[in-house]
Amino acid sequence: MAKFEWKTNITVEIEGNVYQVIDFQHVKPGKGAAFVRVKMRDIIKGGVIERTFNPDEQITTAHIDRKNMQYLYNDGTLYYFMDNETYDQIPVGEETVGDSLKFVKENENVTVASYQGNVFAIEPPLSVELVITEAEPGVKGNTATGATKPAIVETGAKVNVPLFVEQGEKIKIDTRTGAYLSRA
Repeated sequence: MAKFEWKTNITVEIEGNVYQVIDFQHVKPGKGAAFVRVKMRDIIKGGVIERTFNPDEQITTAHIDRKNMQYLYNDGTLYYFMDNETYDQIPVGEETVGDSLKFVKENENVTVASYQGNVFAIEPPLSVELVITEAEPGVKGNTATGATKPAIVETGAKVNVPLFVEQGEKIKIDTRTGAYLSRA
């Protein structure tokens, strides 16, 4: 069996949990055996841990499936996604989806991440274009640099936009931060 090689961003399964390696360091102390210090993020629960391993310890890599799927609709408790290749539909619970669809409209594509057939995360596109449904009018003369006002987009999410952006306009939003990027 080949020796396990530590790398950043690989996923491993340890004691039934799946982790993504954030950072690692090979340590050779003056006395005693060498070891590997690893910082990992639990990709299902979200916590970060640090742990040491013997360099000869056998570690199992975890294969994460990331599939491009179309967000169909929400029936109140479940969100439905369709596989773009097989047209199979899968339901995903609210606790798994969380805030990840806050800027995603129905029929848009997202990435569904799963491990051993269990969906654990929904990854929206990096940026989306949405229409502003509610925004206060910009006040003439109120042009302080970088001034923003709250606006509500068609998915119901709140976004801070520059004063010149008006209701009915289409804007581009960064889905990771919820920040206004530009007019679309």
